[in-house]
Amino acid sequence: MALLFIPFTFLDFLDILLVAVLLYQFYNLIKGSAAVNIFIGIFSIYMVWLLVKALNMQLLSSILGQVIGVGIIALIIVFQQEIRRFLLLMGTRYMSKRFGLENLFTVGDKPQPKVRIKSIMRACISLSRNKTGGLMVIGRNSALELYAETGDIINANTSSRLIETIFYKGSPMHDGAIIIIGDKIFASRCILPVSQNLELPAQFGMRHRAALGMSESNDSLVIIISEETGNISFAEYGKITSRISIKELSDKLESEFSGVNPTL
Repeated sequence: MALLFIPFTFLDFLDILLVAVLLYQFYNLIKGSAAVNIFIGIFSIYMVWLLVKALNMQLLSSILGQVIGVGIIALIIVFQQEIRRFLLLMGTRYMSKRFGLENLFTVGDKPQPKVRIKSIMRACISLSRNKTGGLMVIGRNSALELYAETGDIINANTSSRLIETIFYKGSPMHDGAIIIIGDKIFASRCILPVSQNLELPAQFGMRHRAALGMSESNDSLVIIISEETGNISFAEYGKITSRISIKELSDKLESEFSGVNPTL
């Protein structure tokens, strides 16, 4: 007697589950951007190809088959930034933190000084109260030389007074971001990549877009102080958490950088 159903094992279930998780994570990365429309278009072509194959339409099936055949290369080109963000998320947020894989490539390296959290906190409190705009990039593991070269290299000890002076409206260095590596303000007046996310709320200005774009490009934590409202926000891994309290910012910095040895 022929089997009425296709055999279904636990490995089949695990296979489907893993594919579903990967697709869900990838969708979260492209959600709100123009890439989601491209993804829908490619998926539609693939479904049409499956349909014409099932209907045995040889000519159309052959044409679509050629398109699908080079689809992997096209996907890499079209979704290069999304793929980069996905790999960055997997490598820094999950794998390296949970399994300590970053230590495999840092044996013998001299540890960097820790981030001066209290100085950053004092500066954020002052900037927020005075409604002075600010943009601070705090490095984790990704190299930030490329972004630092767009501004002025200062390599000075992190202090609240220096941060406030940089972002003072009359300062020639207030426009742009500062990059903090370990206990140093490495560069100021830096230009950050702007996010192309289409779902950002209208009240988010260029600082928020630049912060989000930076967090999409590497694993840094970016702090934003709004010039209009004085609200404090931070961006990481392609997401913005807005209107946080001083306590929430302090807890975030303590949890992320109290034991971190960042690299430049």
